[in-house]
Amino acid sequence: MDSPLIIVNRNAAQVQRAWPQVRDYLRHHGIAFDVRETARAGDAQRETRRALNQGRRLIAVLGGDGTTSEAAAGFFEPLRDFEDELRPINREAALALLPAGTGDDFARGLVGHRASLNAWLARLAARCREGRTETRTVDVICAECADGRPFVCLNAVTVGFGAEVCARVAAQSGTLRRLPGEVRFTLAALAALNGWHEVPLRVAVDAEVIECRSNLIAVTSGPYAGGGMMLAPRARSDDGALDVMLTTGVTRKIVLRELPRTRDGAHLHSPVVRMLRGERVEIEPLAARLGVEADGDLRGTLPLRLRVVAKALRIVF
Repeated sequence: MDSPLIIVNRNAAQVQRAWPQVRDYLRHHGIAFDVRETARAGDAQRETRRALNQGRRLIAVLGGDGTTSEAAAGFFEPLRDFEDELRPINREAALALLPAGTGDDFARGLVGHRASLNAWLARLAARCREGRTETRTVDVICAECADGRPFVCLNAVTVGFGAEVCARVAAQSGTLRRLPGEVRFTLAALAALNGWHEVPLRVAVDAEVIECRSNLIAVTSGPYAGGGMMLAPRARSDDGALDVMLTTGVTRKIVLRELPRTRDGAHLHSPVVRMLRGERVEIEPLAARLGVEADGDLRGTLPLRLRVVAKALRIVF
């Protein structure tokens, strides 16, 4: 029987409500577990890497996309350089998802909808009690921003408007933090529109190079980002490719029109949206530098380099 280490992001409002449910569920099913709570950025990665180096084979994450992505990065030796080979600490170790965040877009993309916490707990319990070893191997993204420090993430990296929305969601407090994730992201997007402006960029997807003006680019492994927006409907987290949503010639009015259409992918019919696909992506600023976020966490500014590492991580499924 695998005994999981559970990484708990107690700073997240929804996690505070979900933790008693998770704890009681596991105790009721006779599952032994250890717990590590995160207090600051990077804790989930450090605790995961430490546990795997000590022989642990199962890590569960109770949190949102940011905490899950941090823990996923901990499954690998630290990257010293963007081009470094991604070296797993234990190729047989697996990550179990217990989604309780604002967006939970990575988990949503794996099953095609926002499954209940109990559904994910059942997968973890089956692994622990029944010895089931079913896993799904997914791709990970290696990335590097202007500061030159490479990092690993799981689901989506957005540039410009997406980073501004992310910052506003993170800054929400009080009653707003208790609202559903979709509502929080929508309110943040509407507020971020006040500063909408496109800037000149150079975007390279494998061998294709495009110069354009943009304020919203999303590079994704999975279909969802931004709290349930289906930015890249054809993206799959295990296909060895990055899907790039590039927008250009967009005004505030167009954003207001297209924002609701991202829920089902209908925005792809707009002439201001272009989809590309490749294994490597580079985005360079030709004037002002836009912000970059990855899986809900601000990462810095352009320039940005990304590459996909196919089927690098095992997910309990």
